[in-house]
Amino acid sequence: MLQTAIMNRIAKRALVLIVGWVFIALGIIGLFLPVLQGVFFLIIGLVILSSEYVWAHRLLQKLRERFPAVGRKADQAREKASAWWRRLFRHPDSD
Repeated sequence: MLQTAIMNRIAKRALVLIVGWVFIALGIIGLFLPVLQGVFFLIIGLVILSSEYVWAHRLLQKLRERFPAVGRKADQAREKASAWWRRLFRHPDSD
């Protein structure tokens, strides 16, 4: 039981890191390609990675201070992502 919980925690953290870095990579690519919205993907990546990295959290805070509208959008994105995350990793016994 404990081993399963540890493995779930490791898997969730790995998924957060992978998804966050994929969004950062898409954002960087999007800065050079007109098809992708680079800044949008960078902000999503920062929101995701801010739960794991202090530097991402600080950078997101600086962006919030400088651009309040970005902060509001980041908060909305975080709420939607949290709801999605809870549905995705809902414990099967909790139904």
